[in-house]
Amino acid sequence: MTGTDGARASAGASYRAAGVDVAAGERAVEAMRGHVARATRPEVVGSLGGFAGLFALDTGRYRKPLLASSTDGVGTKIALARALDVHDTVGIDLVAMVVDDLVVCGAEPLFLLDYIACGSLDPSRVASIVAGIATGCEQAGCALVGGETAEHPGLMGADDYDLAATGIGVVEADEVLGPERVRAGDALIAIASSGVHSNGFSLVRHVLFGAVDPTAPGGIGAEGQAALRAVEPALGTTLGEALLTPTRIYAKDCLAAAAAAEVRAFAHITGGGLAANLARVIPAGLLATLDRSTWTPPAVFALLAERGDIPLAEMEQTFNQGVGMIAVVAPGAVDTTLAVLADRGVPAWLAGHVDAADAEDGLTARVTGAHP
Repeated sequence: MTGTDGARASAGASYRAAGVDVAAGERAVEAMRGHVARATRPEVVGSLGGFAGLFALDTGRYRKPLLASSTDGVGTKIALARALDVHDTVGIDLVAMVVDDLVVCGAEPLFLLDYIACGSLDPSRVASIVAGIATGCEQAGCALVGGETAEHPGLMGADDYDLAATGIGVVEADEVLGPERVRAGDALIAIASSGVHSNGFSLVRHVLFGAVDPTAPGGIGAEGQAALRAVEPALGTTLGEALLTPTRIYAKDCLAAAAAAEVRAFAHITGGGLAANLARVIPAGLLATLDRSTWTPPAVFALLAERGDIPLAEMEQTFNQGVGMIAVVAPGAVDTTLAVLADRGVPAWLAGHVDAADAEDGLTARVTGAHP
């Protein structure tokens, strides 16, 4: 009886037979361990492998600390990563989308936790993603204190994966940036993006690759994959390299600017585009005006507009158009802010101003003029 029962047990159902490979998960943890070790801070307690990440916040450093939190993902940009089998850059994107939201209120990013969901766990691919996340955390000055990798067989395709992360930051209660500080006469400083960043990729894919091919990695068929690997003369690189350029991480740059000059607010230009995101930090009764004549959008945006015959209004509602962050600063803080950003190698320019609203239409932000 015992032998028969044992045979039945060995031939019966198992987690691995159901599509979840626990051993692969353990290999993934080992593969990512070195990358996680790079993304740390002195306040981190313990190491990878616990059930929770521990962070010893030194409250003695602050007068009245407020914790700030943000959560986000990368979206359908992952389709291009899958099509090209390049997975570290979207890890940087993931960090950027979280920490660049934290810093808009003046918060210093402290730590981040990631979540990776996949149809079938590939340890080397997960390690590549985490390598990018660790690089992003290093750029932001925050620690990667933990995360979760989950296999979802039957719910997701074997090649599918998705990313999300949550970050925690800290800011003094009397130093929180936002619309309450903005005044008529303030200046708008545009801070350059590194490219398309991580928004609008559903439109990118629709314009460049057409209908989704469910049999191809990322839904991008052979013709689209060839286009991604081809050099685009207008871009000076392959289309894939241009589109997978990681989102610029502004956290340290914004904090340096705020420490040196009177910054009132930051606006992170993500989904919704220029005017909609700027409007989020402009109070009622004021109107922020960005002047297109102050910059030329990078070539990748012209390529998208031309290939898709996309109107300017749609481009500005979907993409960042070359502006990844906007700083609202006091009139006398323009030169100092620009000097700090220049010293840090971040392109920035005076792009507009804030005035008292002259109409009752409720508009708080607009983009005017024409690009050079």
